[in-house]
Amino acid sequence: MKWITRERPKIDRIACPWLIARFIDTAPEFLYVPSSDVLRLAREESATPYDIPGVEFTHEGELCSFDAFLKKYQLDEPALQQLAQIVRGADTSRLDLTPQSAGLYAISRAVAAFLSSISSADLTIFTPASSPQHFHRKCCANDR
Repeated sequence: MKWITRERPKIDRIACPWLIARFIDTAPEFLYVPSSDVLRLAREESATPYDIPGVEFTHEGELCSFDAFLKKYQLDEPALQQLAQIVRGADTSRLDLTPQSAGLYAISRAVAAFLSSISSADLTIFTPASSPQHFHRKCCANDR
């Protein structure tokens, strides 16, 4: 199944694909596109949009998209509920929600800064087909 959201993933758009791949869809394909193209491409690609306003899997009140997936797919394991609180706290800037939320937020800011420093063409290094060696060569070539 195809899933589509905005490009440059951050907390919710990183946590949701993990949840989907681990508990919802055994062979997911994730598409990250400009915000203005999500709904159009969702129709064209028969993809399920998430983490954008006006779709089923999005923020609702104080809850985030991760929560919407848990509710829809009735994923009520205590560990997932605890993870949802961590994600929610970091994604909605309620860093006092859990002790881990501030740490997750800090990590996500570092990842976002890293992603913004590389070109869109280099983002292919994050596809599942990419080998760890390929990732290392692309990211660390200037470190030598």
